[in-house]
Amino acid sequence: MAGTEAFPDLGMHCQHPECNQLDFLPFDCDSCHKVFCLEHRSYRSHECPNSDHKSRKVVVCEICSTAIETTGRGGEEEKSALERHEKSGDCDPKKKRKPTCPVRRCREVLTFSNTSTCKGCQLQVCLKHRFPADHSCGHSSAAAPARAAGSNKFLIALAARNAKAQDCAKDGRGGVPISPPNTPSVKAC
Repeated sequence: MAGTEAFPDLGMHCQHPECNQLDFLPFDCDSCHKVFCLEHRSYRSHECPNSDHKSRKVVVCEICSTAIETTGRGGEEEKSALERHEKSGDCDPKKKRKPTCPVRRCREVLTFSNTSTCKGCQLQVCLKHRFPADHSCGHSSAAAPARAAGSNKFLIALAARNAKAQDCAKDGRGGVPISPPNTPSVKAC
């Protein structure tokens, strides 16, 4: 019987031999089909005899760094999976090299967290070279006139707005006359 006197169908007792705690949100083990509390819900904590029935392990080949999936039932099976992989012809030591950024003089190793794929040329580069101008993208020249046209429209609109504001200032409708900002000139030596 589980639950309380008021609610006899509420919750279940943990089936761990040393626990028997009443838990209102019990966990069903998908391997041994027993009910456990929060503390004993993992395979290891309740020493489940069938814990390996759904487990998947991956062994990494030391020669070529390829991941080989095993069922995870024992060390001997892992060894036999590695031996089968080596004999299959797929084990190539040349595959062990990790990919690097293709930009000249960049030796950055490409990993999951520092790889960027260019939308223009579909080239995978490191984060330092993620912009088209940084990795000499072939598609960046096609996008440059569109960007220039957009910035020209902006500059034309800005100039028209400034001209209109200066006209208003001259007519006496505006407050302080607007003057173009003074930009210091820089001399190159």
